[in-house]
Amino acid sequence: MTAEPVRIAIDDTHGVGGLLLAPKDAAACYVFAHGAGAGMSHAFMDAFAADLAAVRIATLRYQFPYMERGSRRPDAPADAHAAVRAAVAHAHRSLPRLPLIAGGKSYGGRMTSQAQAITPLDGVRGLAFVGFPLHPAGKPAVDRAAHLREVTIPMLFLSGTRDELADVALLRGVVDSLAARATLRLFDDADHSLHVLARSGRKDADVRRLAAAAMAEWMLTLSPAGPGP
Repeated sequence: MTAEPVRIAIDDTHGVGGLLLAPKDAAACYVFAHGAGAGMSHAFMDAFAADLAAVRIATLRYQFPYMERGSRRPDAPADAHAAVRAAVAHAHRSLPRLPLIAGGKSYGGRMTSQAQAITPLDGVRGLAFVGFPLHPAGKPAVDRAAHLREVTIPMLFLSGTRDELADVALLRGVVDSLAARATLRLFDDADHSLHVLARSGRKDADVRRLAAAAMAEWMLTLSPAGPGP
C-alpha cells in the first residue's frame, strides 16, 4: 500500500502536510504524530505505519508546523496542540466510520496527551504512546507525566526496557497511578525507537511488529470495528 498525501488545515491561513494510509478492512484509525527530531516520513514512522496497516489499523501521520517550516526548534505547546486537533478532525472527516485513537512517537505522543488533558479531542477513544518521553536522557523524573492525571480516556504505553527517556521503574509507577485507564507493554532490550541490539537475537522489525500487534489488540478492546461516535 502507498500512503496518500493530504493537506490538513489548522486555520484559515495555516496548514500542514499529512500521509493517510488506510487499508480497506481497517478496524480503527491511529492519528500518529512524529517525534521531535524527525518528521512524518522518517523510516520508523513509515515502517510502523505499514506494520499497523498489516493488522488492520489505518494511520494519519502529519507534520507539526515547525517541521513543515524546516526548523529544528519545536513549536510552542499551543501551536503543537492546534496541529493535533486539526489532524484529529481531518482523520474523522476522512474516515468517519472508524474509531479514532490519537498519540504518537515520543514528543508527538506527549503533545497529544497535553492537548487531550486541556480539552478532550473530539471523537478520540484512547491515546497510544510509542516511547513516551517521561524525562530527558540521564535525568530521571516524572514531571512530564503530571498532566496525564487529567486524561480520562484509556491510554497505552509501548516502551522499551532500554529506553533512556523512560526509566522502567518510574514508568511503571506512572502507569500504576493511572489505574485502569493505563496499560503498559514493555519490549525487552528495546530502546526509545524500539531498536534492539544484535546480541538480543531479534531484529528491529520483529519488535515493531510485536508493538503494532499489541497496539491493534488494545485498540480493538476500546470499540469494535464499525461506526465511531
